[in-house]
Amino acid sequence: MILITGGSGHLSTLVAQKASVAGLHFATGSRHAAGGQQDTRRIDFDDPGSLDFSEVETLLLVSAGYAEDDVVIARHGAVIAAAERQGVGHIVYTSLTGTGDHLGFALAHRWTERRLQQSGMAWTILRNGLYAELIGSLAAPVDGVIRAPFGSAPISAVAREDLADAAVTVLANPASHAGAIYELAGTDAFTIADLARELDVDYLPESLTAARQRLTVPPLLPFQPAMLMSIYSASAAGFLQAGGSDLRRLIPDEPRNILQLAAAALRAVG
Repeated sequence: MILITGGSGHLSTLVAQKASVAGLHFATGSRHAAGGQQDTRRIDFDDPGSLDFSEVETLLLVSAGYAEDDVVIARHGAVIAAAERQGVGHIVYTSLTGTGDHLGFALAHRWTERRLQQSGMAWTILRNGLYAELIGSLAAPVDGVIRAPFGSAPISAVAREDLADAAVTVLANPASHAGAIYELAGTDAFTIADLARELDVDYLPESLTAARQRLTVPPLLPFQPAMLMSIYSASAAGFLQAGGSDLRRLIPDEPRNILQLAAAALRAVG
């Protein structure tokens, strides 16, 4: 059986939907699972007693990011250790694209990759690019102007749905992907100036200092501004354009249009 962690998260939900269409035998794991939910286990990365991987042959470990590094590392370490003890054969991990090493949330991903490679289990690492939907939402204009300081370099964002397709391809035959590290950045790239033209708004990026001052207020949690700032600064320095991608090897159709997805996300937050 396959177990997909992440519960109601956007990526996990898409993977579960596509796994169902593909006829895969799977269950989902969620910290918010209620008693009686069919094919759903309560899996809380912060509660070691809930890490029940009985009968699980392949585990899709969807990264439990959005926390300080020590918290994420502890969560992932607990999951991998429990999977080892309980005889899980293969872990598929949703990591971060190699172009993301300058991002403020890269460290926990690289730690998890190393921990998996040192385990006795088979593993596959999906180095996912930044979501086009995320880039669009971060570029929301104010009074008809996008001010987020992404700079002028292209960004190799990727559609969340394409990443879900790639994950299902691996889950359908994990043995054939054992030991693989797939770079899944977008196959195309766009600039925030391109996005502004798509939306017919102006792009006048503010300074990083101004962005930090704007972000360091509630409702953001203390660790979140630094993560967001790292996206802006890495983009402005030209580090978010990938030199290549394995995406087409793992998805059934052509990659989705990332500029249109980013624009749709931007309209949604507007």
